[in-house]
Amino acid sequence: MVVFAAPLVRAQVSATQQEIDNLSGQIQAMTETLETQRKHIDALEKEIADLRDKVNTPVVNTYADRSDLKSLAEQVQEVDRKRKEDSEMIAKRMEDFVKAASMAPPPMPTRGKTTTSTSSSDETAASSPPQRGYEYLVKQGDTLGLILKAYREKGVRVSLSQIKAANPKMNPDVLIPGKKIFIPDASAK
Repeated sequence: MVVFAAPLVRAQVSATQQEIDNLSGQIQAMTETLETQRKHIDALEKEIADLRDKVNTPVVNTYADRSDLKSLAEQVQEVDRKRKEDSEMIAKRMEDFVKAASMAPPPMPTRGKTTTSTSSSDETAASSPPQRGYEYLVKQGDTLGLILKAYREKGVRVSLSQIKAANPKMNPDVLIPGKKIFIPDASAK
């Protein structure tokens, strides 16, 4: 019986060896598949982490949407409204200033006031004979037209050409605040 048992044992050992080799191959294949899946899972984890970072990063939008444009338009309209209000206020104050300046009495007449063209400054100048009239101290914002109007409203009969003739060194387009000009008045005594 021993003789017949050896080939049987050898056949079993050979079958077992084949089974072991077969199982080893399957284990090897499963290990390779597991490694491939591990690499795939690592790649997916990295992709998920990148997506989380993108989701958590605030979106910077450099484009304006309708609400931004509407808000900007409202702000521009508000600035324009305030600009118009300021312009109206300035115009009103200028009117008040002109009214106040025209209501101020003319300066006291200078009797026999004579100025010559050899004066050391451009303050006043007159032509030949002594003239009667008023010295006027130029204020900020004055023009010859405003000054002429103020004196006429006070009953002084004077023309623009008479003022220019009485002040030959004066630039009628640019009056310098603080300078004096002479306002002739033929009716002054």
